[in-house]
Amino acid sequence: MTQVPSAKVLLADDQLDVTAALRLLLKSDGVETRSVSSPGAVLDSVRQDNFDLLLMDLNYTRDTTSGREGLELLAQLRALDSPPGIIVMTAWGSVELAVRAMQAGARDFILKPWENERLLATVRKHLAAPSAPPGALPERDLSIARRVQTKLLPQEFPALRTLEYSAHCAQAGAVGGDYYDFIRTGDERILLVLADVSGKGIPAALLMANLQATLRSHCQRRVDNLSVLAQAVNRFFYDSTEPEHFATMFLGEYDDRTRRLQYVNCGHNPPLAVRGSGQRDLLQPTGTVIGAFTPYRAAMAETKIDSGDTLVICSDGVLEARNGEGEQFGDLRLGEVLQQHLGAPVGSLPREVAGAVAKHSAYGQEDDLTVIVARGT
Repeated sequence: MTQVPSAKVLLADDQLDVTAALRLLLKSDGVETRSVSSPGAVLDSVRQDNFDLLLMDLNYTRDTTSGREGLELLAQLRALDSPPGIIVMTAWGSVELAVRAMQAGARDFILKPWENERLLATVRKHLAAPSAPPGALPERDLSIARRVQTKLLPQEFPALRTLEYSAHCAQAGAVGGDYYDFIRTGDERILLVLADVSGKGIPAALLMANLQATLRSHCQRRVDNLSVLAQAVNRFFYDSTEPEHFATMFLGEYDDRTRRLQYVNCGHNPPLAVRGSGQRDLLQPTGTVIGAFTPYRAAMAETKIDSGDTLVICSDGVLEARNGEGEQFGDLRLGEVLQQHLGAPVGSLPREVAGAVAKHSAYGQEDDLTVIVARGT
């Protein structure tokens, strides 16, 4: 990767270990840095020197996640004659906060904890891009939200010895309520997640982002029981949303040592397991939708993914797509697509499914569409 010559970046964070790590990382890429630890010092530095880029934390007050101080600082920076390009940093949060920051003038955002290569790629991209003219209007809200939501989906898939997997997500609008994730829960375990939040557009996207943050937060605490994890997510939805808002969700934890998949299916479409023998199994719901009832219980079930077995987890945008006669795409056609592409790489299968759905549908894409395909090796 070509380094950007003579670049100068201002780092703004009240945690000294964070700025120290960023300085070392950017120095390795040939970037000159200076660090400050308060909003006032940011403004003073920008007024006194010319920086190509400002990399700043949104949360200067550690006991809040509102981002208020960071958003106020963004507004003050935009009022200057020639502010540098701004990239904001924030911990795993919602689409809403990242969208507000980009509306306030930020070019991009980085999630903490960051991945070094992704952070460097983001910084390189914006150092190479020309600055927006003073007073330029931010992008339209939906365009910004779409970019943010795309970044919240997993960018890397942890490698496993006995399982290959891939995914594809296409929202019906600029943003939507489908969500998938791959979360490492141990040295040889990974959680496969697919959720479908009721509704469409920005409201569904905000609920989706909060669902993701809740799941990742609980996984960091190493919740080993999927039923307990489903209860925690249900409690969040029930307490924080209106009664008409709910989500279906499939959580499956795969053990690379035993090939066993423990799962809870919270009112979601039954994933389809096509065995190497040709047998087809459906992983039926083990609980109701989340967010509608309390107390809540989803039982755990278990299956195996042996070599040659293929598991497809999808949202209802796949199975309920209709042709001109009103026939839904359904599990039968889904299984036929898999049979037709037995030798295809797993990485291509989610898009093959999406393409078959598009050919079947007589009404265009009516709903968000997400597909996860996993195959035992």
